[in-house]
Amino acid sequence: MQKMDSALLLAGGLGTRLRPITNDIPKVMAPVQGKPILEYNIALCKKHGIKNIVIVIGHKGEKIMDYFGNGEKFGVKINYAGIETESKGTAHAIFISRELLKDRFVVFNGDNLSDIDLTLMNEFHENEKRIATLALVEMPDVENWGVAKVYAQLSGSSIMYFVEKPKHEEAPSNLINAGVYIFEQKIFDYLENAISLEHDVFPKLAAEQQLICYIHKGQWFPTDTMEKYTKAQREWKGLK
Repeated sequence: MQKMDSALLLAGGLGTRLRPITNDIPKVMAPVQGKPILEYNIALCKKHGIKNIVIVIGHKGEKIMDYFGNGEKFGVKINYAGIETESKGTAHAIFISRELLKDRFVVFNGDNLSDIDLTLMNEFHENEKRIATLALVEMPDVENWGVAKVYAQLSGSSIMYFVEKPKHEEAPSNLINAGVYIFEQKIFDYLENAISLEHDVFPKLAAEQQLICYIHKGQWFPTDTMEKYTKAQREWKGLK
């Protein structure tokens, strides 16, 4: 099986809904049980043998660079990309990092906490032989998320399309984007003029049946609002 050599952590968001915490730090540096959110994601990568880390930074990115440095004290190698004052979208953030990402790689929304099994997700991706695998999680309340419509195949489930923040009765499923993606290098063919993964890239991949979903059933905590952040503080059980 081909191993994933690199991970890209998206850490350039402004975090306006976490103010005043994010007045002085990026939202991925908000502490959960004594550690920055981003540190847990780096530890998860290391746990699964991924030690080449690329972090896309933006708002107060120097705080991230000061804390993590070159990654040596965390047992990984860290490079930085982006370093821009305004976010230009998830697809753009991945595209500008292309020289630092070799072979197959995984991408994280850096402000989420999860214990997703990257080894199993990579095995699933390898077996399906698609350009992209997207992690999904089940949520009882889907009105505030991008919801996936999937169809089952003998070998797995392909994503047909996403519905952004549907009414509960109109949601095509209870499966939402978990913000963890595995990509082959061919993904860069779709990214050059794109801004948003969700709006500009995933629909094209889905139409070509190149987007497969992996269902994560473990811990998953978004932290983009104060309510969600407080829940993560209270319920996160760490990495085992």
